[in-house]
Amino acid sequence: MRGNTGITRRNSMYRAIAVISGIFINVIMAFIANRMELPLYLDTAGTIAVTAIGGLFPGMMCAVATNVLCTLFNSLSIYYVIINISIAILTAGFVHGMSKKIRLLIPIYLAALALLSGGLGMLIQWGLLREPQFADIAQAGEVLSERTGIGYFTCTILLNLGLNLVDKVITAGIAFAVIALLPKHLRLSIYNSGWKQKPLSDDEIALFRRMRYKRLTIRQRIALLLLFAVVSMATLMTVCGLRFYSKTVREKYAETAINAAKFAAEIVDGNQVDRYLAHGGLISEYDDQGYMDVNGMLVAYSKSIPSLTYLYIYKVSEDGCHVVFDTDPEMQDGGRIDEVYPFDDIFSGEMEDLLAGRQVDLVSGTTPYGEFFTAYEPVYDAFGETVAYAGADVSMVMVSREIKDFMLRMLLIFSGFIIVIVVCGLWIADYNIIYPINSMASSANSFMTGDMDQNELDEHVRKIRSLDIRTGDEVEDLYQSICNMSFEMAEQMRDIRHYMDASTKMQSGLIITMADMVESRDSDTGAHVQKTAAYVRIILEGLKRKGYYSEKLTEKYMDDVERSAPLHDVGKINISDTILNAPRKLTDDEYKIMKTHTTAGKEIMEKAISTVRGESYLKEARNMAAYHHERWDGKGYPEGLHGEVIPLSARVMAVADVFDALTSPRVYKPAFPVEVALKMLQEGAGTQFDAKCVEVFMESLPEVKAVLKKYHGV
Repeated sequence: MRGNTGITRRNSMYRAIAVISGIFINVIMAFIANRMELPLYLDTAGTIAVTAIGGLFPGMMCAVATNVLCTLFNSLSIYYVIINISIAILTAGFVHGMSKKIRLLIPIYLAALALLSGGLGMLIQWGLLREPQFADIAQAGEVLSERTGIGYFTCTILLNLGLNLVDKVITAGIAFAVIALLPKHLRLSIYNSGWKQKPLSDDEIALFRRMRYKRLTIRQRIALLLLFAVVSMATLMTVCGLRFYSKTVREKYAETAINAAKFAAEIVDGNQVDRYLAHGGLISEYDDQGYMDVNGMLVAYSKSIPSLTYLYIYKVSEDGCHVVFDTDPEMQDGGRIDEVYPFDDIFSGEMEDLLAGRQVDLVSGTTPYGEFFTAYEPVYDAFGETVAYAGADVSMVMVSREIKDFMLRMLLIFSGFIIVIVVCGLWIADYNIIYPINSMASSANSFMTGDMDQNELDEHVRKIRSLDIRTGDEVEDLYQSICNMSFEMAEQMRDIRHYMDASTKMQSGLIITMADMVESRDSDTGAHVQKTAAYVRIILEGLKRKGYYSEKLTEKYMDDVERSAPLHDVGKINISDTILNAPRKLTDDEYKIMKTHTTAGKEIMEKAISTVRGESYLKEARNMAAYHHERWDGKGYPEGLHGEVIPLSARVMAVADVFDALTSPRVYKPAFPVEVALKMLQEGAGTQFDAKCVEVFMESLPEVKAVLKKYHGV
């Protein structure tokens, strides 16, 4: 166990080194591509190599760590974590297919990588940036769109797919080169590093995965629990974060509007407002240098703040808002000073304060030009009187867009980490709980089912011990208990079999002794019980081979019949020596007495059965003793049974008994030749004998002749 623990630690160290090396390769290559401003990522070679060598979980760890570290020089990298995780999953599936002899073509794998990373990557870029990440792709997309007439978005997608194919060919080539350079034993050590037991084969894993249960498996329950936990946590964090972020964004844009309005109010000279309005005319044609300087500063300020939609100076009167300055490009090109705009409905509650020249609070709402945050700041003249208002509008579209960007970023980050957490949990559950428990259950079922001999039991004990489960927790304690229990059961079975063998030998000895006692009184039988037992086994095996009476002919039944065959004439113990050894044909009265050996045998065996309960072989001994002189056509004795009503063991014994009687000499007759005896059996098939028993006996003549040679020398 200590040796195996040392191997496990060594393999775990190899796996950690592999993951760290994979991260290093990814980050270095990505850094080089970033510094050289290549339209490539080159950040997946390590992920592919680690996944192919160590499996999905180490590959995903490499992918996540890579994207986190790459944010040091590429802020968008963290949002691509879902792509690298997907590449690890795809690679794991590809490698598994290869191991199952499903030879996927490398080009298909590379095309799948390019389609996955290129398509998903471009969607992320458009969602976050509203344009391709790389300027080269954006420029090439414009050119391609102009020349082909295909949409710009479609062109950028196609270009990104092509570049990602190049990217994945390079990274996959590097990954496979690294894998080829590693020694096979090192690759195997890394691949098996997660096991807390003897590694299972792919077929065994697939078998465990295909097992069906009435309810959910532990693995499925763990997966659902993990998924529910991480999704719930991610949802809660997203909702809370979204609320706080939304509030922060709104406050930020509101502050932008307020600051812009204050800035505009500060740079405008309130004493000149009425003069500007009196001049009127187009803003673009106004030749007053002071006006143009202020206008230029307002326009420059407006352009410097992307979130600022409109910046203007209005004089508020009963008839509406009179334009003094307006940075809107349309107003700059063709707008007029003193142009009057009606009041928007959102200012209905503020009209009294505006007309009175008082300070007004921030206003938000929908206007004909869109939904805005609007801040108004008074413009004072030299006497402190409000002569106009500086207004700043921030579009709510900008607020919504930023909130949507936040949601997209959160979704991209959380989706990747949700997959990692679920896979991590399942990986830990598989190697620490699921596979060990399934292995123990499978081994225990094999141990408990079937009629196994002692060698099979010992082999199953060795297989259970060979699982070598070393989780270091309750699962390992359970495994040790099962090992000890299986060993003790095997040893108990060994002792029981020893006692059974001794008991069987003693019983067989008693049977042979009883049979010999009977046979010794009959001067003509000559090893009759041994020969009939041999013929019985030959007939039984022939019936089984032909498929006859298959529901009856179990190994135990055949053993019981063979063991009890020597007792078929036990009833002759009641027949007097005068009749039993008469050197002539028996008279009718003597023959009637001789026939009583069947009923006497039945009574003897029934008494034995009542004494020795549960011994089925004695029941067959009774059947043979009682009915081995019954005939198939019902003309036999003692009860005149017919056909399959006669017990099978008795029908088998009838053939064996008659054949031995025919081929053995008696004081009143010589032995018949084998051919004659066989012919007589065939003539009696279907009348005296069960035709199937005769058929298989005739088909087993080599074995029959071997018995004759052993006991007769012919």
